[in-house]
Amino acid sequence: MVNFNEAKLPADTPVPVLNALQLRVEPDDLLRINVHSIDPVAAAPFNIERQSTGNTQGIDFNSLELFSGYLVDREGYIDFPLLGRLMVKGMNLEEIKNLIHGKLKVYLKDPVVSARYLNFKITVLGEVSTPGIIRLTNSRVTLLDALGHAGDLTPYADRSDILLVREGEETRVFKHIDLRREDFFNDPYFYLKQNDVVYVKPIKAKTATVSDPGQRLISYGSALLSFVTLIFAFTRD
Repeated sequence: MVNFNEAKLPADTPVPVLNALQLRVEPDDLLRINVHSIDPVAAAPFNIERQSTGNTQGIDFNSLELFSGYLVDREGYIDFPLLGRLMVKGMNLEEIKNLIHGKLKVYLKDPVVSARYLNFKITVLGEVSTPGIIRLTNSRVTLLDALGHAGDLTPYADRSDILLVREGEETRVFKHIDLRREDFFNDPYFYLKQNDVVYVKPIKAKTATVSDPGQRLISYGSALLSFVTLIFAFTRD
């Protein structure tokens, strides 16, 4: 079960990355934006504070963090304290930081702005060890990262046809990716976007076994025969 087995990968030779994806903010993204200054009291009104409770037992702080972010509305705006509605749709995180930093200069001395995604998630289904939804804080994620978080491919995974589903505001793209190909690392879909869905198809041998009752009976019969043979060997000893 070897991936990239058709690829002639250069050994010890740096290769330029030409397909890196610069993520752009989309509606329904959730952003965490923090503002700092040499005067913490002056910076406090520009930050959304977490709600605190006296009893912290049973509290999921990851869930609490989701309620402390800025939700991008359908028009692409966020409501920022004192600065009002800011258009962030189509911007990357660095551009958002620069936008807010420029507006804060009127209120703060030497402001520092940090921004990241709170709801960056990838769904991995099919022939992986642990399928499900993967939540990440890193906005630079590759297909290999997603498969690694899902526990890697199973022996029954079809490495020649991995389906990537990517939705935009009005479009949906279906991309079939072959892990064995030499140009896999240069594929424009090698880097993932928020809310991508990765589906790893099973090989034909597994689908045939599941769909054909006769094949299932043969598999069960082989397992039973092996078990009986093992028991017989123990009883003889």
